[in-house]
Amino acid sequence: MKLVWTILAAALLLACGDKAQTLGTPAQDTSPVTGTGKAYTVGGWKPGDKASWEAQLKARAQYGQNDYSRVE
Repeated sequence: MKLVWTILAAALLLACGDKAQTLGTPAQDTSPVTGTGKAYTVGGWKPGDKASWEAQLKARAQYGQNDYSRVE
């Protein structure tokens, strides 16, 4: 019986030693305007052009991700 209590106490102590799990965000070295360098991009957007970047974000927010404009 003493062995069972010892194992139970050890299991409880091990459960208290859990490390905190935090989500680390990676450092971003470049601006999102510069792009990823991948071939699949939205037409009309030129990597490095801030004006076209903002225009694409505005268009996507207005038409692509706005559920109120889709529902009729």
